[in-house]
Amino acid sequence: MRLLIVISTFLLAAPAAANAPAEDILLQPTMEQRFTTSVATKLLTNWHYKETLLNDELSRRILTSYVEMLDPNRSYFLAGDVAEFEAYADQLDDALRHTDLTPAFAVYNRYLERVKERVGFARDRLEQPFDFTLDESYEYDRSEAPWLTSSAEMDELWRQRVKNDYLRLKLASKEHDDIVELLDERYANLDRRVSELETDDVFSFFMNAFATAIEPHTAYMSPRGSDNFEISMKLSLEGIGALLGRESEYTRIARVVPGGPADQDGRLKAGDRVVSVGQGAEGKMVDVVGWRVDDVVDLIRGPKDTVVRIEVLPEGVSVDSPSTLIDIVRNEVKLEEQAASSRIIDVPQADGAAPLKVGVIDLPVFYLDFNGRAQNLPDYRSSTRDVARLLEELKAEGVSGIVMDLRNNGGGSLLEATTLTGLFIDRGPVVQVRHGNGRVSTEEDTDSGMAWEGPLAVLVNRYSASASEIFAAAIQDYGRGVIVGEPTFGKGTVQSLLNLDDYGMRDASRMGQLKITQAQFFRVNGGSTQHKGVIPDIRFPSAGDPQEYGESSLPNALPWTEIDAAPFRRVADLEQMVAVTDSQFRNRMADDQEFNWLLEDINEYNESRETRSISLLEQARRDEVASKEAKDEAREALQQGGGPLVGEMNPLNETEPGELPEEAVADAGEEETDERPDLMLREAARIVADMIPLGADTGLLAQQFALLREAGSAEQIN
Repeated sequence: MRLLIVISTFLLAAPAAANAPAEDILLQPTMEQRFTTSVATKLLTNWHYKETLLNDELSRRILTSYVEMLDPNRSYFLAGDVAEFEAYADQLDDALRHTDLTPAFAVYNRYLERVKERVGFARDRLEQPFDFTLDESYEYDRSEAPWLTSSAEMDELWRQRVKNDYLRLKLASKEHDDIVELLDERYANLDRRVSELETDDVFSFFMNAFATAIEPHTAYMSPRGSDNFEISMKLSLEGIGALLGRESEYTRIARVVPGGPADQDGRLKAGDRVVSVGQGAEGKMVDVVGWRVDDVVDLIRGPKDTVVRIEVLPEGVSVDSPSTLIDIVRNEVKLEEQAASSRIIDVPQADGAAPLKVGVIDLPVFYLDFNGRAQNLPDYRSSTRDVARLLEELKAEGVSGIVMDLRNNGGGSLLEATTLTGLFIDRGPVVQVRHGNGRVSTEEDTDSGMAWEGPLAVLVNRYSASASEIFAAAIQDYGRGVIVGEPTFGKGTVQSLLNLDDYGMRDASRMGQLKITQAQFFRVNGGSTQHKGVIPDIRFPSAGDPQEYGESSLPNALPWTEIDAAPFRRVADLEQMVAVTDSQFRNRMADDQEFNWLLEDINEYNESRETRSISLLEQARRDEVASKEAKDEAREALQQGGGPLVGEMNPLNETEPGELPEEAVADAGEEETDERPDLMLREAARIVADMIPLGADTGLLAQQFALLREAGSAEQIN
């Protein structure tokens, strides 16, 4: 039923708080934005999955979200500004009821004033020399620091910031005049971009602060944002194939889209921070530190077959580390390039027996040609169909086990997550979905039989989310296979797009869209993938604390909860097998030089992430860079010198099914290349290989997987 929201013909402003900050209003809301506020407020407080009350508690969260959205690094607002904003802390709920956007614009206009002050100071400070022999430091991460109390304190912070910006470029061998010109342009661009923002931008900031104060996957898209979203869908992600986000003052690569140009190039990684962007092979590099994400997107986006150059700081390195320049030819993401693919890894045996063949299926996304399926076309594409075909090919090659590689798989079709799970279980529920009204529905595999009945491992990482987590959780709950890798992202919610124009007056101006959470996923055992994600049975080493990435790190994320389990039959108890294979994995890891290096890097990263400041002493910075370069050179020398990584410690061979072995390729005159799989995939294959002899030696594995054919005799779980 079409909901019509009517507001009064006269708009009453919420009474200003007695101590509300006095502002010279530079930007003011429009009548259209007030009307949009009314529509969006009613939808957010009535249609969201999470019960949402427009009260003082939500008002305080909105204010916090808004201030942090404008100044996440606490380097513009003073403590006195934030204290003045507190006058609005319990007023924003009333203001939203009355469609009064005055507080939102007052806060923004103070922000605009502070940015202009800081830019002016930074540009003036560039004209003065710096002494890089002084032992001082710059606090580059102030996201949790106290607000500075005076302009003098802010001047000192910005003096250190400008000095650090200068030193970074000096360490990169830039000349003085070039450094001053580049930084002056950076600061001037910051002033210009903020000054050019319009009322629609301010309104969008505030409405997103409102939305994310409820739940992090809820968002407002302005008419312009909605248009960009539609364009990106029609262009099939034309560009480089990367999703961008914000991290402090950097634009961050949030995710590399599987099958896209960046993914195929292989150098750009999730977590990289963008420093500058250039057009073509020789176009000027434009410094983008401090830019809005959508402005950076506009620079990176471009026509197919054109080159974009992106300078990045790789994930895990400090802000003073050398940057990397990556050139990528823009293109579009094709379905075929996102499709499932397979390979075979031969795992040598310690007793000299023939290597065990382990099949690997890499699934970048859960895809489905909905139109082809609706038309019942015989050759419509789907991830389940493709994986079923690949399993048959791998079985024909004589593989003894399978690894499903879901690393970096951010999800996709819920239907595909269900049917793909059905390839590995006989039949039964796969995921439960609880809707906002409390009703629980169940997605089930109704087809009898399995495409693969043997040993199975599912490889996941922190970027495996949504549909990936549904599949991995079901495999784990049924005891059908072993989950290996890192804890997954933890996104267990379902969003819908609501066009605000459909809920207002027909002759109203365009209002944009809401992405609103309306349901939550639950595992068949009753637990949720939300917040906690899927915890692997065998955990690989990873940088950082799982609580500091993924869903658990997002403000206002829905908590983990549980419902009743769905009736399903667990086919095997893999506890003993997991204990044995986990022990074998850790013994290998202790003796593997590559893993030791990985652990060293992880420990260094974990130590550095606790540090929120950086030395401004030039020699100390040069010593750090030299130390890292020496370490990298020593590792490279060991690898090239025929050390254990080339032979004994990493003896796996990786080929496509039916492909000539590496020796035959070399004999045919092709250039021989290093085809070793990455560490995590290598170990996942070894874990599957460890599962196979368990069955041969003790009968444990054979007995457990035999239960798959005798589901009726397995224990019923309610």
